[in-house]
Amino acid sequence: MLIGGQWVPSRSSSVRTVHNPATGEPLAEVAEAGAADVNAAVAAARRTFESRDWRRLPPARRTELLWNLSYLIEEHAEELAVMEVLNQGKPLSVARGLDVKAPVQTLRYYAGWATKIEGTTVDLAPVEPAGRPYGPHTHAYSLREPVGVAAAIVPWNVPLLMAVARLAPAITAGCTVIIKPAEQTPLTTLRLGELIEQAGFPPGAVNIVTGSGEVAGVALVSHPDVDKIAFVGSTETARTIAASASRSLKRLSLECGGKSPTIIFADADVEEATAAAAGLIFLNSGQMCFAGSRLLVQSAVADDIISGVVDHARSLKVGPGMDPETDLGPLVSQEQLDRVSGYLALGRSEGATLVTGGSRIDRPGYFVEPTVFRTDDPALRVNQEEIFGPVLVTTEFSDESEVIAMANATSYGLSASVWTNDLSRAHVVASELRVGGVSINCAIGLDHALPMGLYKQSGIGVSGGFQGVEEYLETKSVTVALR
Repeated sequence: MLIGGQWVPSRSSSVRTVHNPATGEPLAEVAEAGAADVNAAVAAARRTFESRDWRRLPPARRTELLWNLSYLIEEHAEELAVMEVLNQGKPLSVARGLDVKAPVQTLRYYAGWATKIEGTTVDLAPVEPAGRPYGPHTHAYSLREPVGVAAAIVPWNVPLLMAVARLAPAITAGCTVIIKPAEQTPLTTLRLGELIEQAGFPPGAVNIVTGSGEVAGVALVSHPDVDKIAFVGSTETARTIAASASRSLKRLSLECGGKSPTIIFADADVEEATAAAAGLIFLNSGQMCFAGSRLLVQSAVADDIISGVVDHARSLKVGPGMDPETDLGPLVSQEQLDRVSGYLALGRSEGATLVTGGSRIDRPGYFVEPTVFRTDDPALRVNQEEIFGPVLVTTEFSDESEVIAMANATSYGLSASVWTNDLSRAHVVASELRVGGVSINCAIGLDHALPMGLYKQSGIGVSGGFQGVEEYLETKSVTVALR
């Protein structure tokens, strides 16, 4: 673990074995942090944050640090991609783009904001508050200041990108950071720590603790010296974090689950829409928060679209991510395989029609078939709950009003994809969908220049754009009577 600029074992000497999901075999051992390790990491982050050197670090230097880190990730791109494949399971072609190129772009985007964090000046109203009244020469202004010590608890589906996506805006704002990667996939985050040192970050500016959510995560969330929690993961865990953090009113960014619809109208380009529907659910074996796990298709083209998605699913080669011919890798863990298998059984028992797939693949590792269900009941649990696997549930709709109601009828509000050649309809539907991001005739927008909110139980806060930096800033007002 990286604590205060030093690589240290757990104070209890405990370790955790991480596995290769393509084989189920042990891959590495990492330190298992306890509460004492978390305390040390928080103390290191606090010391650095309160230090004169960090508080007076020019914003241009923070820009330089983020650029330095982006160059190092670029330099070690293939190593990081292979490490992600071995630890998380996705195909190497996906890791090279989503997991390595995207973090580089994210760092460079946020690096540009460090020198552009500004306050405002204000002309005060001529009122007399208690004490000395405002005179004709009163200067009032606001300052934007870092929240303080930020803890980033990141998931296992895109580990390196998610770590960088929390680190970059926090450093831009002037915070110090503790990163806790998911216990299943810590390896690229640990390698990131080595690159952070090479990039010239001061000791304690970024700390990394590895361990379970039940111990290390709980210790971070409940720690009185942590000012901000940035969490990406399940809605169930987010509720627990919010309850714990409320005791000290910590600032929260919670990016949670989704049950995102892909909506295809009859006038859409059938070939493009079909390919998109398949890509949105089978990317990373469906282990994406924005996965298009509900396919809502207008009745006139439903058979053609669903048949095309099924053909695509059956054409996918399932295998280890290091095999260059692999299209669909394993699930991340035995626990996730059990979860997805449970939903496959649930879909059958609820009465959904299994069109293709539906079973675990009998081979070493955590593999499951790409699966498509068909149902006319949007209330089924497989149509309502996040599965986080390569499982698509398809439902027909008749008209615009029906599909809007159907799309909004879940507890989630993360994203949606709309396919139609009627742009007037597309904008109307986008305005009616209760989600943080809508893509029209294209893939989900993932560029960190684009702010994206979180509706309903998909979370709290905004990621992307300058609003993503504001999640790590406080506002202070200053009023000065001038002579």
